Amino acid sequence: MGLLKPQDKSRVAKQLAELKGDVTLVMFTQSTECQFCEMTREMVTEVAEVSPKLHLEVHDFVADAALAKEYGIEKIPAIVLLGERDQGIRFYGIPAGYEFASFIDAILTVGGQTPELPPEANDLLSRIEKPVDLQVMVTPTCPYCPAAVRVAHRLALASDQITGAMVEISEFPQLAIKYGVQGVPMTVINETHKLAGAQSETNVLEEILKALESSP
Repeated sequence: MGLLKPQDKSRVAKQLAELKGDVTLVMFTQSTECQFCEMTREMVTEVAEVSPKLHLEVHDFVADAALAKEYGIEKIPAIVLLGERDQGIRFYGIPAGYEFASFIDAILTVGGQTPELPPEANDLLSRIEKPVDLQVMVTPTCPYCPAAVRVAHRLALASDQITGAMVEISEFPQLAIKYGVQGVPMTVINETHKLAGAQSETNVLEEILKALESSP
């Protein structure tokens, strides 16, 4: 019995029929899988089965430490989405519940659906000249979180300077403590700046620029 019901698998297949290019799902787990590592692997396996344009790689976080380092993976379960190249799209923790929609949306955009940004966002984007790491803290039951994740991913796709990750904080409670997460979604910019709620691309970019201006 899979994690996806037959009707869900059928719906996902219809959505992913719109894929323009191939997408590789690179998952990192471990030999003795944690609960969510196993569930995540099962989920990405089932999703990969619905389209010939999806390709799955499963790697051991310890045995394949060099590859994990290459992708900047420091915690598991982790999923890297690759199109023609690595554009910095990451998922940490299982993208379940409301976040499953974020996962499918990310696959479609990495596979060739170019996201359109408002003109003012493009103007701000052109001013970013330093690396930016966006971590969006979420829970599977948060209906507002997918919007924040999509913004982070769209910005990562639009700029080689930006990486965007979903982080499911119930699987990484130490990060909730580290960043003082009291509600979700919360976007952490370069480890030091926090932005609460689901914000527009323009608002996030304005906060990114503030963070860059205040950094050494």
